[in-house]
Amino acid sequence: MILLVGGEKGGSGKSCLAQNIAVYLAKELNANVMLVDCDPQKTTSDWIQSRHNSPELEWISCVQLFGKVRYELQGFERNYDYVVIDCGGRDSTTLRSALSVATHVLIPMRPKRRDLKTVPHVEDLISTCKMVNPNMREAVVMTQCPSLPNQAGRIIEAKDVCRSYGLQVLNTVTFSRNVYDDSEEMGSSVLEQDPQGKAAEEIRSIVNEVMRLQVEEEDHGYGRPEKKLLKAV
Repeated sequence: MILLVGGEKGGSGKSCLAQNIAVYLAKELNANVMLVDCDPQKTTSDWIQSRHNSPELEWISCVQLFGKVRYELQGFERNYDYVVIDCGGRDSTTLRSALSVATHVLIPMRPKRRDLKTVPHVEDLISTCKMVNPNMREAVVMTQCPSLPNQAGRIIEAKDVCRSYGLQVLNTVTFSRNVYDDSEEMGSSVLEQDPQGKAAEEIRSIVNEVMRLQVEEEDHGYGRPEKKLLKAV
């Protein structure tokens, strides 16, 4: 699997999500993982440096790549069980090159108007890249969602906007929780800071849904968690 975490809007938690997914794959699936930082802000590179300074944390390989990264990613695919790519929040040569070989694409998006404005361009970008990579499976995941029960409708409406453009949406959402920021600052993950916590369960659930994308693509069963939203807060 080559899993690309990216999109058209910064600040939606792409780096944090990529980092936590990589930890899940390495720690809980005992997989050989390559984490690729394609974001010019180098957030994940800073995170991995902090992580490697803490010997008690699971080692994860990480490299920085920019530009035409297609062949490098294909090389990693032959040598690692999973390749997780943290891409920047804008359209770029790097993003399009990574999309040309990604098997799965996860698009973090906050349930905010300025994020939802990017949906048409995201759909166009995905459609264009599928011309050269038709087997790619993509889905939107709502991130940093408000935890107040009366805001559940806002999350549901945001998902409906994405669906209206033909994009799949995961059932799972991530809520705005301090543990995401706290763990990232230490080079850690929510799975290591609070293994039984709600944030850790969000990450596990996201990975499980992503892995089922290819199998359940035709069921259109994603994105209908209305009865589960309040329970997840």
